[in-house]
Amino acid sequence: MKNQQWQLKTRPQGLIGEEHFERVVCEMTDLAEGQVLVKNLYLSFDPTQRGWVNDMESYMPPVAIGEVMRAGTVGQVVSSKCSDFDEGDLVQGLGGWQEFFVSEQGIGLSKVPEGVTPQEALGIFGTTGLTAYFGLLDLSDPKPGDTVLVSGAAGATGSVAGQIAKLKGARVIGIAGGPEKCRWLTETAGFDAAIDYKNESVVEGIARLCPERINVFFDNVGGDILEAALDHLAMNARVILCGGISGYNETEPRPGPKNIMNLVITRSRMEGFIVIDYLSRIGEFLNDMLPWYRSGQIVHLEDVQEGFDNIPSTLQRLFSGQNLGKQLLKLAEPE
Repeated sequence: MKNQQWQLKTRPQGLIGEEHFERVVCEMTDLAEGQVLVKNLYLSFDPTQRGWVNDMESYMPPVAIGEVMRAGTVGQVVSSKCSDFDEGDLVQGLGGWQEFFVSEQGIGLSKVPEGVTPQEALGIFGTTGLTAYFGLLDLSDPKPGDTVLVSGAAGATGSVAGQIAKLKGARVIGIAGGPEKCRWLTETAGFDAAIDYKNESVVEGIARLCPERINVFFDNVGGDILEAALDHLAMNARVILCGGISGYNETEPRPGPKNIMNLVITRSRMEGFIVIDYLSRIGEFLNDMLPWYRSGQIVHLEDVQEGFDNIPSTLQRLFSGQNLGKQLLKLAEPE
């Protein structure tokens, strides 16, 4: 059996692109005792992947040169010599940019619950939903009457975070790029209003839509948008740092916000988090998210590309703002 892979070829300086990866074909060996062979069906694309290719210390080790690009995947067990998994099982793990992968003793694999699609497992019921749920509720605890501002609001995590805030009784404003995304936020996702950063001043938009200032800011973007939000904090506001996609492709670090002292003036709190710290609480998350999603109280949009050839270009869609909702790529359907 042959296996196609996209391996990291060089570390990007600036915008990540197909030129930083090399497509290779390798031979696969027979399974040993305890191993599980998985065929990847769907790949997840997330802004954090840009950080994984930097040669720097982080919450996960960097992808090595010549190593398969790391990515969350849902796949199907082709063959198993591990008693915990059977042929045909749908499983989730860090299968990477390749057609097949082998797990030792099933480590890193979890079965996709019955009734959950591969797309849902990588999105609303996966790290996307977990990040939005725990980042918003554990770090900010929004209440009725709060004004919650979300940047990157038409992305996978931002859209879910905003909808959870609405369920908790908050007034929710989203920041997104382009009229289509802003229209989706207000007409489909139930946001109270949206700011189109591509066609209007974010500072003026926040001032207009948040006259009593911001109680919670869920930030996926950083940079100038973070600075604009810090200028409009209410007393005892909570700023949640989920991501900073505006700076992921910068060759030099951006200066920090000039108005960081607003946190002191307003007695506010700014805090970052990583979703892997919450994996032990997935049952708590599913108890809420399953009924919310199945009843239609939360909607989740998926942007699905197709084909092994398109894997590197699909990652670029996140940084050009082309995706609406969770970015996925389909390699095959379950058999």
